[in-house]
Amino acid sequence: MIAERLRIVAQPGLRVRRGRLRRSQIRRYVTYVVLTAVCFIWIYPILWMLSSSIKPLGEFFSGLSLIPQQVDFQNYVQAWQQANIGPDFINSVIVSVSGVLIVLFVSSTMGYALGRYRFPGRKVILAFLGVLVFIPQTYTIIPIFDLITNMHLDGNLFGIILAESGSANIIIILLFAGYFSQIPKELEEAATVDGAGFFRTFWQIMLPVAKPVIATGIILQFIASWNDFLIPLVLTLSQPALRTVAVGVYFLQGVNEVNWTELSAASSIALLPVIIVFLFLQRYFVEGIAAAVKQ
Repeated sequence: MIAERLRIVAQPGLRVRRGRLRRSQIRRYVTYVVLTAVCFIWIYPILWMLSSSIKPLGEFFSGLSLIPQQVDFQNYVQAWQQANIGPDFINSVIVSVSGVLIVLFVSSTMGYALGRYRFPGRKVILAFLGVLVFIPQTYTIIPIFDLITNMHLDGNLFGIILAESGSANIIIILLFAGYFSQIPKELEEAATVDGAGFFRTFWQIMLPVAKPVIATGIILQFIASWNDFLIPLVLTLSQPALRTVAVGVYFLQGVNEVNWTELSAASSIALLPVIIVFLFLQRYFVEGIAAAVKQ
């Protein structure tokens, strides 16, 4: 013990390093505690919604506890069958998946052309797309409704799919353009030597390399289509059978009374696909965003 103390006294730098290490550990623990508290506050409404979805209606108003005294899954049955969330859920799946496929094809091809080729007006197009990102959706709902109506597509899901596909893909185009612009030219040159044309190079060489951006595009477009309320509401006011789950949850609110536990169950059902998609693709999401903006 005496020898250890003498060694520490003889080496003041060691005491300084230990003190810095101890302070670093304390800051790390404090950061973990603070971030954990902030995270809990952030997700508490979602946890409370999930908890309320399995509570009886009488217990819903008893407090804000996350642990139900009595578990009742009948709310999910009522939300799926009696409140007609089942067909709305299927409509949302069709609209969202179809919208993802259309947006990925259009955005990837446009992003490939903007990211790999230099042509007159390219910077103007990129600047114009950047400005369009900041235009609120409410400003475009009337032209979208008028266009879909004039195409006589307001009475089927295909009209909703087209409206959703054209309203939220500008960021995805810019992500593809940024990612493709960083790919080495040697890949294209090798494909050209092998006799590959524009579309073959894009489909067989470039697109498989862009998996992180593809995953990012899937997440962004799926969440945008699944959670979108305004466009499906406007296009399905006279067609209740075409409602998506976001619109269906809204119409669960009665004129004189609201079954809040049933509404919580319907909202939980609507939230589940978004969580599943994000959990499966989240490791590509950060990579795709970082790679696309690294230029």
